[in-house]
Parts: sequence; C-alpha cells; structure tokens
Amino acid sequence: MKTIFVILDGAADLPTASLKNKTPFEAAKIPNLDYFAKNGKTGLIYPVNPTVAPESDVAVTALLGYDPYKYFTGRGPLEAHGSDILLKGPFLALRANFATADDDNEITDRRAGRTLTTPEAHALAKEINEKVELPCKFIFKSTIEHRGVLVLKGRFSDEITNVDPAYKRIGAFGIAQDVDNDYVQRCMPLKKEARRAAAIVNEFVENSREVLKNHPINKKKEKKGYKPANVILLRDAGNKLPKFPQKKKWAAVTSFPLEKGIARLAGIKVLPFDYPPITSKNVYKHLYEGLDLTIKKSIKYLRTQFKKYDTFYIHLKETDIPGHDGFPKHKVKMLEIIDRDFISKLRKFKAQIAITCDHTTPCDRKRHTYHPVPLLIYGKGADKTERFTEQECRTGSLGRIKGKDLMKLLQK
Repeated sequence: MKTIFVILDGAADLPTASLKNKTPFEAAKIPNLDYFAKNGKTGLIYPVNPTVAPESDVAVTALLGYDPYKYFTGRGPLEAHGSDILLKGPFLALRANFATADDDNEITDRRAGRTLTTPEAHALAKEINEKVELPCKFIFKSTIEHRGVLVLKGRFSDEITNVDPAYKRIGAFGIAQDVDNDYVQRCMPLKKEARRAAAIVNEFVENSREVLKNHPINKKKEKKGYKPANVILLRDAGNKLPKFPQKKKWAAVTSFPLEKGIARLAGIKVLPFDYPPITSKNVYKHLYEGLDLTIKKSIKYLRTQFKKYDTFYIHLKETDIPGHDGFPKHKVKMLEIIDRDFISKLRKFKAQIAITCDHTTPCDRKRHTYHPVPLLIYGKGADKTERFTEQECRTGSLGRIKGKDLMKLLQK
C-alpha cells in the first residue's frame, strides 16, 4: 500500500491559559484529523529521545528512519544543500538568522528578517557578500523569511559553539535551551584545531554587523518603527554532508531549505514549487499565503503523481512559527485550515496515512521542548482514540516510540 507521510512542524504544544488550558490541537475544530485518529491507531513519538529538545534537523532525520546519532552531521550542510549551494571541496556551513541586537549585544528580536521583504533580504545578503572581508572565500545566502546560510570555503573543524544563544551545541546537535541572558555569543572552539574556524565566524559576525547597521534598508526600517536586521546569528556548524541509505520511489513536497536538503540527500525526489516571496511587513499574511500554496501544491502532486511514487513526504512548516511567537490562536487557525483544506482531501486516496509533528513548540515557552508529539497511522486497524490530540494519543495502542523507529512501523 502507498504511504502519505505528513509532518506538522512544531504543531504539538502544551495546555495554555489563553485557550482555556487546552492545547491548540484540543482547541481546534479538526474533524478530519479526528476521523483518521478514530479510525486508525495512535501513540506518541519522542523525535530523538525523552531528554532532547530537538531542532527540525535531527527530528526530521530521525522520523525518516535514520538514527541521528549515526547519520547527523550538522544543520549547516543540510541548509546549504537545500539552498542549492554547491558544496564542492572542503567547507564549513552554518545556519543563519537575520536578527536584531542592541548596542550591548542583547538580542531583541531573533527573527527580524521576517519583517524584511524578500528583495530587502536579498539586498542585505548581496551587500554582505560584497563588503565583508574574511581570510577565506565565503557565500552568505538569504533563503526564506529570517533564514539564511553561511558557507566558508576551506578546510575547517566544525567543533565550534553557536553564536545564537537559544541553541546549545551538544555533539553534532543543536539543542533548544532556556535563555536567561539573551546576548549574541562569541563563537568558541571546542577543540584546539577549531580555533581558526571560531575566529573567522566571529570576524564574519562583527564585519557583517557593521555592514547591516549602516545599510539604508535598516535605517528606513528604524524610521518606520521596525526593528532592524542588524546582526547575523549563526549556529549548527558542519563540514560534511550525511550519507543516508537511499530511499526508492519517494517524493517530497516542501520548499524550505532544511527539509529539501534532507530529502535530496535521502534520494527523495523533491517536487518543485517556489515559496511565495514576502511583499509586506505583515509576516502572518505571508505565512498564511505560504501555507495555502503548500497545501494546493501537495494536493496537486498527490493527484498527478500518485501512481509514480510509493511514499509521499509532505512537510507543513508554518505551524511552528506561532509557537515561537507565543500566538496559540494563530496555531489553532492554521490547524483548522490544514484540516479543512488538506487533511479532508486525504480520504480520497487509497493509502496508509501517517501524521505527526517533528517537535513540540509550546506557545507559552516560545521554543522547542523535549515533550513527545502525537502520532496517528491510518490503514493498520484502529484503537479507541477519539481525537488527534497530545493527551488522547497517550492512550493509543502504538505506545511511545522514538522517531527513528517510525518507518519500521509503516513498513510492517
């Protein structure tokens, strides 16, 4: 039987007072998700393990069936590969955020790039590439919204700490953490041989900040009351691409660099579409436009390519952002749109359907946490679950599993 595998990025949550102590899944009207839960089997997934608050990189790696402790080599290379940067020869790649920091280096908005239009973000990236001088060649690329990627050309150790304080480097993983002092960090070497890499990363952050601080785009933003994109937060360095066992007859619908990079490296055909550019300062208008387009493209590709592929991996990214922003009602609204416009259409396909999240992003905490996420599998019998919620799925017959074991369940 064919499989449709859906990841609702960061949609899992914790009860919040603003929703009368319900989670967004519990507060949302999602009859189609509830239908699949009621007529399927449910459980909970720890995307990595019960002690890790994962980023999407290690979580998606695991959910696709790859043990992240064995295969994961850092987020930076995945972002670069998914951004169409040719990683030829030795390199060091890091994930980047456009952010805002004051004169004391305190971060006041870690996603300032979401109020940049796409042309503005590209213009800032162009200026950085032209004016920042480093002792090595480099590429800085603005991708989607606040996101970007930095690639240093040359042979570097990737054993360095993050500039972004919200994520702690533990092995190859970037782990979300509570931040008491939210300041731009100095990149530090974790090993002696990484001193040069750390020094160049710090030089990039300092030099690019001078370029951004004086750029007309940021001056204009400040005059209009917007926070300037005046610093680049870097994290999750890696100097090699992972070598995943290849999947056969898989297709993916996603337009974000990270998920595209993972899919491509796993041998999954990424079905193309361009994410809409940001044309206004209203980031949620843009997010809803992106969600609508991703849903439409997913349905289109399922209808036109269903016979060609055995497994479809569909990643809906937008549900994560309200968690980071602390907007549970936006998360509820997005879940209801997904249920009405996308999940409802899945009833028409003769396929095994698996739906889960890559991590929990509680709106009250505004960051990823270690909590398990709900899972449903439709097409392998049913248990007594009534709704697709975090609490209901606790009692499901699938129990609690690790992310890397999900594909084994689907392949039985």
